[in-house]
Amino acid sequence: MRAEVLRIYKSVHTWTGIVSGMALFIAFYAGALTVFKEPLARWASPPAQQAAVPLERAQELILRTLQAEPAAARGFTLHLRDTENVPGRLSWTVRDAEADDHDHRHLRHFVATLDAEGRAVTQPAAPTQLGRFIDVLHRVVGLPVDNDPNRWVMGVVSALYALALVSGVIVLLPSLVKDFFALRVGPNLKRMWLDAHNVVGIVSLPFHFVMALTAVVFAFHDGLYALQDRLLHEGRLATAFQRAPAADGAAPRDAAAMRPPAELLAAVAQVAPGFVPTAMQYQQPTGARAAVRVWGQDESAVAPRAHGGFVVVDPYSARIVGREALPGQQSAPNTVISSIFALHMASFAGDPVKWLYFVLGLAGAWLFYSGNLLWIESRRKRGAEPPRRTRWMAAATIGVCLGSVCGISATIAAAKWLPGLVDDVGAGHRWTYYAVFFAAIGWAFWRGSARGSVQLLWAAVVLTAAIPASSLLGALAPGLGPWAPASGAALAVDLTAAAGAALLAWMARATARRVHHGPAPSVWAASQAAPTAAQVPATAGREG
Repeated sequence: MRAEVLRIYKSVHTWTGIVSGMALFIAFYAGALTVFKEPLARWASPPAQQAAVPLERAQELILRTLQAEPAAARGFTLHLRDTENVPGRLSWTVRDAEADDHDHRHLRHFVATLDAEGRAVTQPAAPTQLGRFIDVLHRVVGLPVDNDPNRWVMGVVSALYALALVSGVIVLLPSLVKDFFALRVGPNLKRMWLDAHNVVGIVSLPFHFVMALTAVVFAFHDGLYALQDRLLHEGRLATAFQRAPAADGAAPRDAAAMRPPAELLAAVAQVAPGFVPTAMQYQQPTGARAAVRVWGQDESAVAPRAHGGFVVVDPYSARIVGREALPGQQSAPNTVISSIFALHMASFAGDPVKWLYFVLGLAGAWLFYSGNLLWIESRRKRGAEPPRRTRWMAAATIGVCLGSVCGISATIAAAKWLPGLVDDVGAGHRWTYYAVFFAAIGWAFWRGSARGSVQLLWAAVVLTAAIPASSLLGALAPGLGPWAPASGAALAVDLTAAAGAALLAWMARATARRVHHGPAPSVWAASQAAPTAAQVPATAGREG
């Protein structure tokens, strides 16, 4: 391949990577955590204040609640699993008039149970917002609002990301095998980081192509659907999957005629033996078009969503009326769409794939971080002070990347405390994250990339260690507010956070050695002074 062509693609790879790298670091780091949204939700949720109503009495609970709470007749969910993040057996949500479909700040949550006399008792519920907030960070690359323009920004970043991948592969093609097996560990830190960057990039290349392409689809899916509607459905896509409209003036149906949940679940089991139901979502249960979405998981099939798929059942006849979103029984076009979701969200093959995506997500974040650091180091010239633009890029990389790590750890650690301190837990998560995030950026510019990197890494150690510390404090002094982990899933969060804190501590110590003993002048040296003649031979072996 001609040297000029390689030079062009190397330049494309470098600049597209730098432009998108910091945003992608946030997306990948937060995305790795969203793979385990449910364990995070269980870790952040308080233990249930009262025992859930047995499933055998679920029909009684439904009927009593519909009599006492007219708002529940719009739709409610019957939860089939008893976990910390499920506030009760039956729950529903009321949306304020001023809230739109994407605004979760004006939702009020309620849960119902039965008292000793069999009457429905309604209580407000406060489900944890932790998993949702981290997912928003992932979907809009750290921007503060989950809306269409920010998702378009994510789509542009993902397109640049795909371009960086293609150009990087072209650059590496002439020496692909040699670079893959070359990991030269030694005093030349720049060469070792470059080798590690190449190896991680080559190993995880299929994963990165999947993430880049599916993220672009998610960002611009409304436009893609509009184009599909115009070209294939002649403008009738919105009504293609709707059931027949109800007759005008139809009287409300008698909820007492609904089949018990156990009968509906038995009907589902007949058509999907491997499907494990987790929740029953009742939609307009007293209306003419009443339906129940039975949500669940099937580890042997592709699920259309991260939390599984569903089958639609008529609650009055127990007849299956829709299997379009049932894992393993979707049409070919729906299977293709579901595969896009599954490949991006690790919603297939169970926990082994989730752990694989978790590791690949963290490795991807390191890939973008190391890419920026390698570019910055390549600007260094022996005996010359680094230019201002290089110092600014180094400070921005340190502030944004380590600031996001600190902010996410801080908002996770705060999850157990926020319900007792603020009324709007979602706003509390946003304020916690962005306060730490912007403080870290300011600190990196004030202290410089060298000192700032070490100090922010130690801050990340402390904030990440605060996650298991909150659980430990709750076990020792439960009256303070936090609570001890009550399940293996919650304990796994503490153990993973402790391991993360240990890894960050190792990085902080290694970075400190580079700052104090590495070559100068450099943006990564504690002193910007030029080395003396006696110092140059001692440090020359570390330069690259």
